[in-house]
Amino acid sequence: MTVLTLNMIQIGRYALASLVYFAAATATVAASATATDRGSDDINTWSAGKLRSRAEEAFSLRQFADALKLYEKAVELEPDNAMNYFKLYKVHSRMKHLETALNDITKALELDGSNADWHMQKAKLLKSLGQCDRAVVEYQQMQKSGSSDSSVATALQEAQECEQTIAMAQKAMLDQDYRAAAHYFTAAMKFVDQAIDMQLQKAAALLETDDYYGVISDTGLILKQYPQHLEAFRLRGMAYFWLNDHNTAIKHFREGLKLDPEHKGCKEGHKLVKKIDKKKKKGDEAFDARNYKQAIQYYGEAIEIEPQHYVFARATMLKVVQAYSKDGQHDEAIKAAEHLVEEENTLEAYWALGDAYTNAEKFEDAVRIFRKALEEAPDGESEQTQQAKRKVQEAEVALKQSKEKNYYKILGLPRTATSKEIKKAYRELAMKWHPDKNPDNKEEAEKQFHDIGEAYEVLSDDELKAKYDRGEQVFDNQGGGGGGGGQHHFNAHQFFHQNFGGGGGARFHFRHG
Repeated sequence: MTVLTLNMIQIGRYALASLVYFAAATATVAASATATDRGSDDINTWSAGKLRSRAEEAFSLRQFADALKLYEKAVELEPDNAMNYFKLYKVHSRMKHLETALNDITKALELDGSNADWHMQKAKLLKSLGQCDRAVVEYQQMQKSGSSDSSVATALQEAQECEQTIAMAQKAMLDQDYRAAAHYFTAAMKFVDQAIDMQLQKAAALLETDDYYGVISDTGLILKQYPQHLEAFRLRGMAYFWLNDHNTAIKHFREGLKLDPEHKGCKEGHKLVKKIDKKKKKGDEAFDARNYKQAIQYYGEAIEIEPQHYVFARATMLKVVQAYSKDGQHDEAIKAAEHLVEEENTLEAYWALGDAYTNAEKFEDAVRIFRKALEEAPDGESEQTQQAKRKVQEAEVALKQSKEKNYYKILGLPRTATSKEIKKAYRELAMKWHPDKNPDNKEEAEKQFHDIGEAYEVLSDDELKAKYDRGEQVFDNQGGGGGGGGQHHFNAHQFFHQNFGGGGGARFHFRHG
């Protein structure tokens, strides 16, 4: 007590020197505070009392790391002093090192089991760590020791409720009733403060119930406290995998493998994602190369690697539907899209089916499906609702144009054709139906050649194409809807020569024979 009083007087007289001293408390040699202390500023020469005094001052200034070092030095000098361990418990508690704090208070009570307040604090700490069964034992021992404090009885009742809830959660896990397990673990977490094992079990249960965002939330809390927790990385990686966020999943598996290259869960998860992505990439490359049959094969193989990966399968099947349509396998495209709608009637599935019907020129069916999608769209003016409205409008225009002159049909293209595909189709068909190349069928060739040229004139012009796609009148002298062009004066030969004949007005001639 005398040493502490002297130290407080020194702080009052030498405040600045004291602050400098505390900043350097982690060094082997501390700054001297008074002339009396000179020559004894090495903490290895300090008494246990002085170490505790300086540690208390550091603790009050929230310099917990400094306080910890000083208390640990005091323990070295007085390993049988219960107070040293209790002080360590206080510092570790403030630093949220609760498992270490539990070891400290347990050691303190081994040396001095008569302190009722310490028993109470240990019991509370046990409950905070989710060790409610041990907390119950501690409270019961306090009652046996003669404690009649009503707070002990209340705390005991709460600890017993916590113990029972955890027991039910663990039984549900053994029974593989993961939904119930997640429910009980959630209820038990209300009693605890830092029960990492319990939170991990809850995350594992949530993964089995497909609550992937819950897994991400819980494992995020675990990794915030324990940045090198391997199982948290595995669970979090699997959650992102099932959400079809493969890049983030791989990132978490790799973080785990950095810590342990042979960790089974992270290793298997990483291998699974890479295997699926490899097949999916091959499918995308084949699709971009217009090798649609090959793309469909690769997409199917990617899905089969993990058939339960429904989010990935649905997203990939949308590409399969497109590939079937582009390959001209319209019945297969419709069948695949219908299956998607049956599995989950999302807007994306309806749109895929509507597009498949449109590409198959079943425009009435397309209008019906797109209207159904609009009914399923969210209320209000959301982006999805606006897109659903556009889909209906486009389908209605396509239906109207199918009964008139359909420029897409003339060129043999889907309505989603690119400018490059439009140009290629026109060139091939114009060459095929050029009257000079069809001397025996000149009248039919002239008609086809004219329609092909008119179709390209409209679809190769961004402004005209936009009008046509909206169902508006394309030409001022058209005299009707957006489809027909009977009154539009168009010179197919001049147009062809301007595009492929190198300019001038001479007609392009073909050699025969």
